[in-house]
Amino acid sequence: MEKAVSAADANRKFSLILRGVREGHSYVVTSHGRPVARIVPADERGSLAGGARVALLARLERQPVVEAGRWTRDELYEDER
Repeated sequence: MEKAVSAADANRKFSLILRGVREGHSYVVTSHGRPVARIVPADERGSLAGGARVALLARLERQPVVEAGRWTRDELYEDER
C-alpha cells in the first residue's frame, strides 16, 4: 500500500522515506493535494518500460472522456486533400 506524503514532508524527511523504501514501502508525493510522483523500491517497477507504462496508464486515467459522436466508415477513412 502506498502512503501519501506532501512534497514538503518528502523534502524534510527524505532519509526516513528512503529507509521505508528499503523496507519495501511505497510513497506517493503530493503537491497541493495532487499526486505528482511515486517513490517505490527499485526492483518493484522493473524496467524503464514498465515505469513508462505505469505513467502512461495514469495519464490516460486522468484524461476526460470526449463525446465524439458517431461517424460512418467513409468519413473515418476519407482523404483530406
